[in-house]
Amino acid sequence: MPNLSRRAVIILGTASLVSACAATIPPLPAKVSDRPEDLTREQIVATINQVRRANGAGPWTYNPSLETAARSQARLMASQDKLSHDLGVTLRQRVTEAGYLLAVGENVAKGYKTLPATIEGWLASSGHRNTLLSTRFTEFGLAFARTNSGKMYWALIAGGPYEAWKV
Repeated sequence: MPNLSRRAVIILGTASLVSACAATIPPLPAKVSDRPEDLTREQIVATINQVRRANGAGPWTYNPSLETAARSQARLMASQDKLSHDLGVTLRQRVTEAGYLLAVGENVAKGYKTLPATIEGWLASSGHRNTLLSTRFTEFGLAFARTNSGKMYWALIAGGPYEAWKV
């Protein structure tokens, strides 16, 4: 190993830390609005899949039943102004009521004003990141809701076959 000066070691260490913190969400197409209300399903799918691709995961498809369950959770959180996975109705109850019977995982968030900001928040949390980038899930649904004061609540539910979870 070459004999490196202390300064060189510090510079190399700093460079490696900066590269590890590099953005994991790719830039969004110019036509994507910052207002969640303006996002199309195609833009949501493209955004999620760009992030997954940038992080080495394959694409997901969109599932309307998972969107229904995610919308239920986002509205429930907004109505109670409380971030939680269980506000009297469990994830399993919500997805079953929406007609989805496969394995699921859920990400929730509050306060983020845009989908990219929400995704960045999820990527910064190991559990949420694991769900968002999981290769075991194959599809997802996403929804948001606002409180009367305008605070945003987000829910993403990912789903896929139980067989993917068997060891």
